[in-house]
Amino acid sequence: QVQLVESGGGLVQPGGSLRLSCAASGFTFSDYAMAWYRQAPGKERELVAFISSGGGRIKYADSVKGRFTISRDNPKSTVYLQMLRLKPEDTAMYYCNAAYNYVRYWGQGTEVTVSS
Repeated sequence: QVQLVESGGGLVQPGGSLRLSCAASGFTFSDYAMAWYRQAPGKERELVAFISSGGGRIKYADSVKGRFTISRDNPKSTVYLQMLRLKPEDTAMYYCNAAYNYVRYWGQGTEVTVSS
């Protein structure tokens, strides 16, 4: 019954923007830290952005710092990733992750392609 459903991916040109959403259900969303990961073909999964359960602590990968913004709306059980000035190297499947101690939940991913 736990679900994390990502949306908002698509094809954009370099320099464009996208906003990803992750809708959560089946667990107490406000207890969980949330994160966005991505995985490009042939590469390992990497952490893109992290936000604590209350939204007060945020961390970004160096590669996206200054371009991406993670946020959450606990009453709506949704976490967002605003992506600006996208680059071809941002092309990947983007996955939503929920974490509480050793509990980890994953979504199925949404595809982001940045290409001319």
